[in-house]
Amino acid sequence: MVEMRERRPMTQTVRAIVVLPTYNERANLTELIPIVLNDPRCDVLVVDDNSPDGTAQAVEQLARAYPGRVHLKRRSAKLGLGTAYREAFHWALSRDYEIICQMDADFSHDPCVLPRLADATSCADLVLGSRYVPGGKTTDWSTGRRMLSRAGSIYARTILGLKYQDLTGGFKCFRRRVLESIDLDSIDCTGYAFQIEVTYRAHRAGFKIIEIPITFHERRAGCSKMNMAIVMEALWRVWHMRRQPREIYPLANGRASRTAS
Repeated sequence: MVEMRERRPMTQTVRAIVVLPTYNERANLTELIPIVLNDPRCDVLVVDDNSPDGTAQAVEQLARAYPGRVHLKRRSAKLGLGTAYREAFHWALSRDYEIICQMDADFSHDPCVLPRLADATSCADLVLGSRYVPGGKTTDWSTGRRMLSRAGSIYARTILGLKYQDLTGGFKCFRRRVLESIDLDSIDCTGYAFQIEVTYRAHRAGFKIIEIPITFHERRAGCSKMNMAIVMEALWRVWHMRRQPREIYPLANGRASRTAS
């Protein structure tokens, strides 16, 4: 059962951590992290999958420049986006962060929008940066890519019976109680299906979820990590979620989830 506590505004006394999973993102991170840290409430945790381009070394330099605000978790190899987020969330929950945010490290998510998403946690438990609500959009995408992305969200929404417009996006802010409640270790997705399942579990647990419009940009540098295996995992994984016993995703107080869009 989820206890819906009184919400408080996102003030400078509330600590937030911004999680950045990385593989070969050195060129982006050296610009991105200082922008994120312009918000005095936010620290940064980079989870690096042994990038050969020196991403970890660049983060270590930034950690010296911003003592106590930039953190690095090194991993031995490319182990998947989902596992990176699980490890990062556990790391954050073992500390006194009230807000846990996630975003891409390649500037596809505008770091200047991050304070707006974090502020929205004053009236919601999970805030989704959405490309597909009014005011949201993508830039520099082909028509085919735009249609494929939109179809993926519609597919997941339809199968899972959800009303959120952007289920596959990775720009999110959680209040810590969400991540404390949804049994992270039982989510074994390795790719972008992780984004869908975390939101689905938060919905089933009765947390309030809202969407904030964002503009999704093409990455500034480096190569996309998307591949067919990630797409196929997302396609079958939503059916797996739907077929799970109800007790895996319990409803808060036995009632319909408290959600908004």
